[in-house]
Amino acid sequence: MFARFLKDESGATAIEYGLIAALIAVAIIAGATTLGETLNTQFQEISDEISG
Repeated sequence: MFARFLKDESGATAIEYGLIAALIAVAIIAGATTLGETLNTQFQEISDEISG
């Protein structure tokens, strides 16, 4: 039973998938933050031109 437990890699696979999902989430959040700041700047410039 102990040898079978040592050969079982399903837990390691689940951890690997979790780490991959976490890295993808971090990349999406970083991209969305950058895009949001860029869009905010663009809309602020447009608003200033219309108001100005």
